[in-house]
Parts: sequence; structure tokens; C-alpha cells
Amino acid sequence: MQDDRPIPARMPLVVDETAGEKHWCRCGRSKTQPFCDGSHAGTGYAPVAVTIEEPRRIAWCVCKRSANAPFCDGTHSRLP
Repeated sequence: MQDDRPIPARMPLVVDETAGEKHWCRCGRSKTQPFCDGSHAGTGYAPVAVTIEEPRRIAWCVCKRSANAPFCDGTHSRLP
């Protein structure tokens, strides 16, 4: 099955993330990547809730194809 979601970027967003709950965009339409802004309405995709227990560096997936979503696994380097 072909994945028809937009690919916002072909590289991860690496940030020093703060602790707390985050909502990772799964649909690829959010203007606030990698986080949800509600653009998924009507798409059949819902954001992924992630709890960061303590501040740490995270590589968020922005291509939306990672097998380790919401975290980058390098899949973006193999996209056509």
C-alpha cells in the first residue's frame, strides 16, 4: 500500500527536548512540525502522544515514514 501522506522534510528535527507530553504529527500536514497543529482533521490520521520523562536530545521523524515513529530511524535517506 502506498503512503500518500506529505513528506514535510527528508531529515529529522534534532532538538534538546523538554520534559512533558508532546503530540507528534502523524499526517504530515502540520505547519508546526514535528508537532500536531490539528491539520489532521478529516485525514484518518491522529497525532501520537509521547511523554518525555526528562530533558534529552531527540531526533524527531519529519518524513513520517520511520518504523520507530515518532523517532527517526533513517528511513528518510531511502525515500525516492
